[in-house]
Amino acid sequence: MSVKVYVDGQAGTTGLKIIDRLNGRNDIELLKIADEDRHNNEARREMMAQADFTFLCLPDAASIEAVELAKGTNTRILDASTAHRTNPDWAYGFPELSPAFREKIVNSDRTAVPGCYASGFLSMLYPMVHSGLLPADFPVFAYATSGYSGAGKNAIAVYEGAEKPEEFNSPRQYALSQHHKHLPEMQLFAGLTYPPMFNPIVCDYFSGMVVSVPIQTRMLDKKITLAEVNGMFREHYAGAKLVQVNPLMTDEEQGKFFLASNTLSGQNKLEIFTFGNDEQILLCARLDNLGKGASGAAVQCLNIMMGIDETTGLL
Repeated sequence: MSVKVYVDGQAGTTGLKIIDRLNGRNDIELLKIADEDRHNNEARREMMAQADFTFLCLPDAASIEAVELAKGTNTRILDASTAHRTNPDWAYGFPELSPAFREKIVNSDRTAVPGCYASGFLSMLYPMVHSGLLPADFPVFAYATSGYSGAGKNAIAVYEGAEKPEEFNSPRQYALSQHHKHLPEMQLFAGLTYPPMFNPIVCDYFSGMVVSVPIQTRMLDKKITLAEVNGMFREHYAGAKLVQVNPLMTDEEQGKFFLASNTLSGQNKLEIFTFGNDEQILLCARLDNLGKGASGAAVQCLNIMMGIDETTGLL
């Protein structure tokens, strides 16, 4: 028996990728709204009323309005915007972080899909803080390189246009005021006392990202080792199907290795790396910002809410 799924925001990048992942599944009936009705609230609400599950792939304000629009229907909502990620009434859609997160997704009618940068960051910082290897008040700094697909339709058009400005050929730092929209969820779910400093960098390739967190271990109250950190990650993610912890590399192997940001483009998994040495540890998470960082994570949460294998349609 199939369930009915409606994607509100089906023409956006995330919405299109969700539809791509659901097309062809015999357990899903996709409800498609006519293009001319995409902004018709009456038609949208009718779709929600028919749907067992509704994905919201909308700007924040529109997402909040859509949740109001859905009131009185029985549809279960998965929101891919930032609007509800720190709302305690919503499940946070990163099941690998803890059994409690997974259980809340299973039982919730409202699931907030994590942000792409936040997914990479939290995959490392949640285990580090909750294992006790990193104190909650540690001054955390993170930087990230990302493809331009997460920058929105207008930016994509510039990157792929015939008159692309010269500076778009270079990596570009942004959110320099330290008010990036993912910071609240990064701090909250990592369990940090203070917001991390975050330096995102958009680059001239389509999709994929690496989020990196350097740690100077001399700043810690107790000594930790690179092997201890890697072992903690391997234990934390034991059995995870979409999160992979890579083994330690020797100094020689690290010296020859280049960590590309687009390797997982089009895939739905996330990789964790532990580089450096016992004095200077570099944590890195690689993922596709449109996969495990957006639409892949959304479909994973849908599968969990449906009570089926979470990797259905994703591997």
